[in-house]
Amino acid sequence: MSSQTSYPQSFYQPPDGSTQVLLVRHGQSAPYVPGSPFPLVDGHGDPELTELGHHQAALVGDRLAGEGIGAIYTSTLTRTHQTAAPLVESLGLTPHVDPGLREIFLGEAEGGLFRELLAKGDPAAQAVVETGEWGHIPGAETTADFTARTKEALDRIVAANTGELVAVFCHGGVIAALLGYAGGCSPRVFAGARHTSVNHLVISPPNETNLHWRIRSFNDGAHSGHMTRDFEPHEPPPPRRISTA
Repeated sequence: MSSQTSYPQSFYQPPDGSTQVLLVRHGQSAPYVPGSPFPLVDGHGDPELTELGHHQAALVGDRLAGEGIGAIYTSTLTRTHQTAAPLVESLGLTPHVDPGLREIFLGEAEGGLFRELLAKGDPAAQAVVETGEWGHIPGAETTADFTARTKEALDRIVAANTGELVAVFCHGGVIAALLGYAGGCSPRVFAGARHTSVNHLVISPPNETNLHWRIRSFNDGAHSGHMTRDFEPHEPPPPRRISTA
């Protein structure tokens, strides 16, 4: 009697030489108070995390601690340093800081003002939402320049960590720009990443098909809340429910 070969489904295996990048958005940052702009770092607003933001940082640190991460990167801004801190402490790694990972430069709307303008329906802020072009704000980076800057930063990270799994703590705009590039579409498709969401990219050496940026996940925030809201700082996660059907 001849043996029968079976062909089970298997877990995805990245192409040889690939670098896996986990883009992690920072936790919730402090609210903007009209008349009290955030301090600036190299012209960029630099709020700290809220209590909820620190809680989210602890949750994502626990989530990623066992993944085999070989390097951690942050932007120059405080909220990414604070979000990375629990994972840095858990793994004992020294984070690398790359200025190219900073959030979009908002020109005249920097320091938190953009939040107020958006809430009040300012025409330039609305134009950004409707078109995905940041350049509608006077003095801001254009979307093309922003995408080029963030891609250059990620190219540097990949070149320095070939074949590794890397955690990159960055910003919502950065995630949208990079995933938009990977997907060949407008960054608006990936706007609104939740705080401390994990967004998984596999970046492979270029080949004849040029398909070397693959999106494995977007907006994975299972560690930080329900599908429709975040866990509060003192709220225990709900028990997992196992169907007996």
